[in-house]
Amino acid sequence: MILVTGGARSGKSAHVEGLVARQYSQVLYIATSTLTDDEMAARIARHRAQRPAHWRTLEAYRDLGPLILAQVQPGEAVILECITTLLANLLYDESGGADPDTLDFAPLEAFLHQQIDGLIDACQQSGVPVYIVTNELGMSITPENRLARHFVDIAGRANQRLAQVAEEVWLVVSGIGVKIK
Repeated sequence: MILVTGGARSGKSAHVEGLVARQYSQVLYIATSTLTDDEMAARIARHRAQRPAHWRTLEAYRDLGPLILAQVQPGEAVILECITTLLANLLYDESGGADPDTLDFAPLEAFLHQQIDGLIDACQQSGVPVYIVTNELGMSITPENRLARHFVDIAGRANQRLAQVAEEVWLVVSGIGVKIK
Protein backbone atom coordinates (compact mmCIF):
# COMPACT_ATOMS: atom_id res chain seq x y z
CA MET A 1 0.00 0.00 0.00
CA ILE A 2 1.26 3.46 -0.95
CA LEU A 3 -0.25 6.50 0.80
CA VAL A 4 -0.19 9.92 -0.84
CA THR A 5 -1.12 12.84 1.38
CA GLY A 6 -1.07 16.61 1.24
CA GLY A 7 -3.27 19.66 1.49
CA ALA A 8 -6.28 20.47 -0.64
CA ARG A 9 -5.30 21.28 -4.24
CA SER A 10 -1.68 20.34 -3.54
CA GLY A 11 -1.37 18.09 -6.60
CA LYS A 12 -1.95 14.74 -4.90
CA SER A 13 -4.12 13.33 -7.69
CA ALA A 14 -1.71 14.25 -10.46
CA HIS A 15 1.19 12.89 -8.43
CA VAL A 16 -0.40 9.52 -7.71
CA GLU A 17 -1.67 9.18 -11.28
CA GLY A 18 1.85 9.87 -12.55
CA LEU A 19 3.37 7.29 -10.18
CA VAL A 20 0.89 4.67 -11.33
CA ALA A 21 0.92 5.47 -15.06
CA ARG A 22 4.72 5.08 -15.21
CA GLN A 23 4.50 1.52 -13.91
CA TYR A 24 1.09 0.06 -14.78
CA SER A 25 -1.12 0.07 -17.84
CA GLN A 26 -4.13 -1.49 -16.12
CA VAL A 27 -5.65 0.48 -13.26
CA LEU A 28 -8.75 0.18 -11.13
CA TYR A 29 -9.65 3.71 -10.02
CA ILE A 30 -11.98 3.87 -7.01
CA ALA A 31 -13.61 7.28 -6.72
CA THR A 32 -15.22 8.05 -3.37
CA SER A 33 -16.87 11.37 -4.29
CA THR A 34 -20.60 11.68 -4.63
CA LEU A 35 -22.43 14.03 -6.93
CA THR A 36 -24.01 16.59 -4.63
CA ASP A 37 -24.14 19.80 -6.67
CA ASP A 38 -22.88 21.54 -9.82
CA GLU A 39 -19.52 22.39 -8.27
CA MET A 40 -18.91 18.76 -7.35
CA ALA A 41 -20.02 17.68 -10.83
CA ALA A 42 -17.35 19.96 -12.32
CA ARG A 43 -14.68 18.58 -9.98
CA ILE A 44 -15.60 15.00 -10.86
CA ALA A 45 -15.53 15.84 -14.58
CA ARG A 46 -12.03 17.40 -14.24
CA HIS A 47 -10.73 14.31 -12.44
CA ARG A 48 -12.22 11.99 -15.07
CA ALA A 49 -10.71 14.03 -17.90
CA GLN A 50 -7.19 13.97 -16.46
CA ARG A 51 -6.89 10.20 -16.15
CA PRO A 52 -6.50 7.71 -19.01
CA ALA A 53 -9.80 6.57 -20.52
CA HIS A 54 -8.82 2.89 -20.42
CA TRP A 55 -8.57 2.86 -16.61
CA ARG A 56 -11.54 1.13 -14.99
CA THR A 57 -13.50 3.33 -12.60
CA LEU A 58 -15.70 2.31 -9.70
CA GLU A 59 -17.59 4.89 -7.69
CA ALA A 60 -17.95 3.69 -4.11
CA TYR A 61 -17.05 4.65 -0.57
CA ARG A 62 -18.53 1.95 1.69
CA ASP A 63 -17.04 -1.48 2.40
CA LEU A 64 -14.10 -0.96 0.05
CA GLY A 65 -12.13 -3.90 1.43
CA PRO A 66 -14.44 -6.56 -0.03
CA LEU A 67 -14.88 -4.47 -3.16
CA ILE A 68 -11.15 -4.36 -3.82
CA LEU A 69 -10.76 -8.09 -3.27
CA ALA A 70 -13.68 -8.86 -5.59
CA GLN A 71 -12.86 -6.37 -8.35
CA VAL A 72 -9.08 -6.22 -8.68
CA GLN A 73 -7.54 -8.12 -11.58
CA PRO A 74 -4.05 -9.63 -11.75
CA GLY A 75 -1.42 -7.16 -12.91
CA GLU A 76 -3.65 -4.21 -12.12
CA ALA A 77 -2.87 -1.34 -9.74
CA VAL A 78 -5.54 0.33 -7.63
CA ILE A 79 -5.95 4.03 -6.94
CA LEU A 80 -8.34 4.99 -4.18
CA GLU A 81 -9.25 8.70 -4.26
CA CYS A 82 -9.74 9.74 -1.46
CA ILE A 83 -9.90 8.70 2.18
CA THR A 84 -11.06 12.10 3.42
CA THR A 85 -14.08 12.07 1.12
CA LEU A 86 -14.79 8.45 2.05
CA LEU A 87 -14.78 9.38 5.75
CA ALA A 88 -17.00 12.42 5.20
CA ASN A 89 -19.54 10.40 3.21
CA LEU A 90 -19.61 7.60 5.78
CA LEU A 91 -19.86 10.03 8.68
CA TYR A 92 -22.84 11.72 7.05
CA ASP A 93 -24.52 8.38 6.25
CA GLU A 94 -24.01 6.95 9.73
CA SER A 95 -25.12 10.13 11.51
CA GLY A 96 -28.23 10.37 9.36
CA GLY A 97 -27.46 14.04 8.78
CA ALA A 98 -28.29 14.80 12.43
CA ASP A 99 -27.37 18.06 14.11
CA PRO A 100 -23.60 17.78 14.86
CA ASP A 101 -24.16 19.15 18.36
CA THR A 102 -26.21 16.05 19.19
CA LEU A 103 -23.79 13.45 17.83
CA ASP A 104 -21.89 10.93 19.90
CA PHE A 105 -18.69 10.75 17.89
CA ALA A 106 -17.17 7.73 19.66
CA PRO A 107 -19.39 5.09 18.00
CA LEU A 108 -19.23 6.95 14.69
CA GLU A 109 -15.44 6.94 14.78
CA ALA A 110 -15.43 3.24 15.74
CA PHE A 111 -17.50 2.47 12.64
CA LEU A 112 -15.21 4.57 10.43
CA HIS A 113 -12.16 2.80 11.79
CA GLN A 114 -13.78 -0.59 11.06
CA GLN A 115 -14.09 0.59 7.45
CA ILE A 116 -10.41 1.63 7.42
CA ASP A 117 -9.38 -1.69 9.01
CA GLY A 118 -11.27 -3.57 6.29
CA LEU A 119 -9.51 -1.50 3.66
CA ILE A 120 -6.10 -2.17 5.20
CA ASP A 121 -6.80 -5.92 5.37
CA ALA A 122 -7.84 -5.96 1.70
CA CYS A 123 -4.73 -4.02 0.66
CA GLN A 124 -2.56 -6.54 2.45
CA GLN A 125 -4.42 -9.53 0.95
CA SER A 126 -4.91 -8.28 -2.60
CA GLY A 127 -1.40 -8.90 -3.90
CA VAL A 128 -1.56 -5.75 -6.05
CA PRO A 129 -0.28 -2.25 -5.37
CA VAL A 130 -2.96 -0.02 -3.85
CA TYR A 131 -2.32 3.72 -3.97
CA ILE A 132 -4.42 5.67 -1.48
CA VAL A 133 -4.92 9.43 -1.64
CA THR A 134 -5.85 11.39 1.49
CA ASN A 135 -5.87 14.96 2.71
CA GLU A 136 -3.61 16.15 5.50
CA LEU A 137 -6.03 18.19 7.57
CA GLY A 138 -3.92 18.73 10.65
CA MET A 139 -1.65 21.47 9.28
CA SER A 140 -4.04 24.33 9.86
CA ILE A 141 -5.79 26.06 12.71
CA THR A 142 -8.15 24.15 14.95
CA PRO A 143 -11.62 24.46 13.41
CA GLU A 144 -14.20 26.55 15.22
CA ASN A 145 -17.16 24.17 15.01
CA ARG A 146 -17.60 20.82 16.75
CA LEU A 147 -18.20 18.73 13.63
CA ALA A 148 -15.09 20.04 11.88
CA ARG A 149 -12.92 19.49 14.97
CA HIS A 150 -14.08 15.90 15.31
CA PHE A 151 -13.68 15.29 11.58
CA VAL A 152 -10.08 16.56 11.62
CA ASP A 153 -9.34 14.27 14.59
CA ILE A 154 -10.99 11.24 12.95
CA ALA A 155 -9.25 11.80 9.61
CA GLY A 156 -5.92 12.39 11.33
CA ARG A 157 -6.15 9.12 13.24
CA ALA A 158 -7.23 7.24 10.10
CA ASN A 159 -4.29 8.71 8.16
CA GLN A 160 -1.90 7.68 10.93
CA ARG A 161 -3.19 4.10 10.78
CA LEU A 162 -2.82 4.00 7.01
CA ALA A 163 0.67 5.54 7.10
CA GLN A 164 1.80 3.09 9.76
CA VAL A 165 1.09 0.06 7.56
CA ALA A 166 1.92 1.65 4.20
CA GLU A 167 5.05 0.54 2.40
CA GLU A 168 5.55 4.08 1.13
CA VAL A 169 4.17 7.47 2.14
CA TRP A 170 4.36 10.55 -0.07
CA LEU A 171 3.70 14.14 0.97
CA VAL A 172 2.69 16.43 -1.90
CA VAL A 173 3.21 20.17 -1.50
CA SER A 174 2.66 22.65 -4.35
CA GLY A 175 2.67 19.83 -6.89
CA ILE A 176 5.95 18.35 -5.66
CA GLY A 177 5.91 14.88 -4.12
CA VAL A 178 8.39 14.04 -1.38
CA LYS A 179 8.73 10.45 -0.25
CA ILE A 180 8.66 10.50 3.55
CA LYS A 181 8.54 6.75 4.17
